[in-house]
Amino acid sequence: MVQKRDEHKEPVIRAFVALPGETLVEAAARLLPGSGLFVSRSGKEIATNNMNDNHPSQEDHLGFLRQYKSESEIFSLSSGEEIPIQKYFLHFDPWKGDPIPNTYNGKAVIDWNGEPVFAELAVLRLFQSHGWNGVWVDSYRRKYRIGLPDVIEPIELPEEQKKIIDAIRAKTGKSGGCWDVAVWKGGQILFIELKRNKRDRIQDSQKMWFEKSLGFGLTVDSFALIEWDE
Repeated sequence: MVQKRDEHKEPVIRAFVALPGETLVEAAARLLPGSGLFVSRSGKEIATNNMNDNHPSQEDHLGFLRQYKSESEIFSLSSGEEIPIQKYFLHFDPWKGDPIPNTYNGKAVIDWNGEPVFAELAVLRLFQSHGWNGVWVDSYRRKYRIGLPDVIEPIELPEEQKKIIDAIRAKTGKSGGCWDVAVWKGGQILFIELKRNKRDRIQDSQKMWFEKSLGFGLTVDSFALIEWDE
């Protein structure tokens, strides 16, 4: 189960980077036609204030996470721009039942409503309980999972989500870097990176994934950080 943390109001900011050789006007027409965009004077950033209901903010489609909202974390792009990514804080209960067959070299085992899972799967279950589909992106074994290893077989991604992830991976030029959990619902895709409180930090490969995703056409609202403890 999860417990909430005090809520802090944070602005919602969307941004994307034009593809190589593409003007910002061309990028705007390609990605977000009719969305009420504002092009910054720097020529490096495009932001929207949610004027178009066709592009709901993270606040809109993640209302169930609002009670766990924490401070944003700033990501610095290679261009020098700094972009805040919304972070949430979750507390999980540790699993106290029978040992699981494979702990993946000692990963923490969480009790999710009586089911032993890793933290990535607990977050996936939370989203599934609110109508989202998704996977734990097991970069270590290059698998997409919806359950524990050696308990539930990995799955193949739906074609639409596979195209998105493969395209971003090709842009990074690396096999790793995809964020821990990918979920989707009603045309929205969200990448979630989990970090255990006071133990983990964001890796350079994950920052690259984020930046290349903006170049691909995703927005800041397509990303969230979850800090957790037990």
